[in-house]
Amino acid sequence: MAQVRGPNTWREELASLVEDTGIMYTEETSFPTLSPFTVEKSTAVTETDHETEPPETLKEQVKEFLKSWCEMVLELGRGCRDILQQTVVTEDSFIVQKLGGPVAKVSSRLSFLNEFLPEDRDPIHAWPVIFLVLILALSALNLNGGHDGLAPPVKKVLVHPPSASRIQLPDGRHLAYREIGVPGNKARFSLISPHSFLSSRLAGIPGVKTSLLEEFGVRLVAYDLPGFGESDPHPSRNLNSSAFDMLHLAEAVGVNDKFWVLGYSSGSMHAWAALRHVSHKIAGAAMVAPMINPYESSLTKEESRSIWGESLPRRKLMYYLARRLPKLLSFFYRLSFLSGKHGRIEKWMSVSLGRRDEILIEGATFEDFWHRDVEESIRQGNTKPFIEEAVLQVSNWGFSLADLQVQRKCYTNGILPWLKSLYSQAECELAGFLGPIHIWQGMDDQAVPQGMLDHISRVLPGATIHQLPNEGHFSFFFFCDECHRQIFSTLFGSPQGPLNQAMDGDEIPSEREMEEQPLATDSTKN
Repeated sequence: MAQVRGPNTWREELASLVEDTGIMYTEETSFPTLSPFTVEKSTAVTETDHETEPPETLKEQVKEFLKSWCEMVLELGRGCRDILQQTVVTEDSFIVQKLGGPVAKVSSRLSFLNEFLPEDRDPIHAWPVIFLVLILALSALNLNGGHDGLAPPVKKVLVHPPSASRIQLPDGRHLAYREIGVPGNKARFSLISPHSFLSSRLAGIPGVKTSLLEEFGVRLVAYDLPGFGESDPHPSRNLNSSAFDMLHLAEAVGVNDKFWVLGYSSGSMHAWAALRHVSHKIAGAAMVAPMINPYESSLTKEESRSIWGESLPRRKLMYYLARRLPKLLSFFYRLSFLSGKHGRIEKWMSVSLGRRDEILIEGATFEDFWHRDVEESIRQGNTKPFIEEAVLQVSNWGFSLADLQVQRKCYTNGILPWLKSLYSQAECELAGFLGPIHIWQGMDDQAVPQGMLDHISRVLPGATIHQLPNEGHFSFFFFCDECHRQIFSTLFGSPQGPLNQAMDGDEIPSEREMEEQPLATDSTKN
C-alpha cells in the first residue's frame, strides 16, 4: 500500500480538497491507518460478495425502468405546471381576464363543499383528486356490475315481420295504423290516438279489451308517427303537418263524421295540434298525463319552478340538448334503446316512478308489452324521428294552449268593417276549440310535473280536470280495465253498443245529444 499511495500523493490530494487552514502537513505528521491484515480481509469479503450476488432479472430491470420513467413524467408535469403558473394563469394573461370572473363565481357557489375537507387541504388540489377517484370508482362499479351473476339476462331486440295496415297520404308518404274495436260502419264513436315517445301504433290504449270497445261502440285507430314503426319519415315535419296527417288518416279509413282524439304523455302535443289546426273535424279530446313545452313563454314563475324543480337531472339534460344541441341526442339514443338490447323504462325515459308504477312495470304483462312496443317503435333503426320528436316538444309549437280556449272574436280590422260596426253590431264568432276537453292526471305522477297541470288549468279553464289520487304516470292508463271504463263513460256516456245497420239514420244520436249525457260523477274540476 505504501507503494500505491505514497505519503506525498494522498497528502497533496487532501490539501487540494480542503481550504487552506494554516496547518502545515509534513512528513512527520502521522494519521491512523488500517493494518494490512484488515484491508486485505475487507477486500476479500467485498470480492466474495460480488461473486455471490445474483444477476439482476428482466422483471427487476423493467420495474426500475418504469419507476424512473414515472419520476421523469412527474418532474415533467411539475415543470409544465410551473410554466402555466408563470405564463397562462397570471393576472395579465388573456385567459384569466376572460375566464377569471366566471370561474370565481362558480367557485364561490361551490365553496360550501370545502367544509367537508380537512383544514390542511387546499381545495384547488384536493377536489380534482376527489373527482378523479370518484370517476374511477364509478367505472369500477359499472364493470363489476356487468359481471354480476345475479342480474337477470338482458333481452335482445327482435325484428318482427311487417303487420300494419297502411294508407298513402297526399304527399306520397305512407302512414301505418292499427284498428281495433267495432268496424267503421258500426262505430258510434271513432277515437284516433297518436302515440308517445318511444312507442308505436301497438300502444293505443294499452291493455284495452275489445269487449269494452264493443260495449261502447268505439272504433280505436292508432297510428305510427312519421319515421316510427312502419310509417315513412317526413322530410320536415312539425305539429302542423302532424295535425293534417291525423285528418288524412281519418278520411282514408272512412271516418265521415267528427272523431275524438286521445293524447297520452308526450303524444298529447299532437292531440293539442289537432285541436288547433283541424278543430272542425274533432268532437272532443281526452288527455292522460299530458305534457307541454317546458320552455313555454306564458309559464308563470311558479309553474316554471315546479316543472324544472321536479325534473330529474338527466331529463333536464335531454331538454337542454334537444333545444341547443339536438345532434348529440343521437349518442345517448344509440347507447340506450337503439343499442340492440332491452332496458328498463324509467332509465330510457329519464323518469322516476311512484309506488303503483313500480308495481306495474315489474309484472310480466307490462314487460312483454313494453318490449314489443319498443321493438316496433325502433324498427327502422334511425335516430332522426326520435330527435325530431324531442325537438318538437321543446320548440315553439306555433300556437299556445290559450288559443284553444273558447272566446268571442269580432272582426273589425279594416275601414269598412269599422264603419259598419259604428251603425250595427260587429260580426263576431266563437274562436278556439268548442268541444269538450277531459284531462286525467295522477297525483303521484313523477314524470309529468305538477306545474304542467297548473298551467293547463290556468290557460284552459273550460277543460275538465280529473285528479287521480295515488295514481302514477302509467298505472291509470296501462292495463286497468276500470280506468278504461271510466274514460269511456266520461267521454261517451252510458254504453249503447255498436250501431245497428238496419236502424235509420235519424235514430243515431247526434253530437249534441251525446254531450248532454251525464258524465262520470267521480271526476273533479279545477
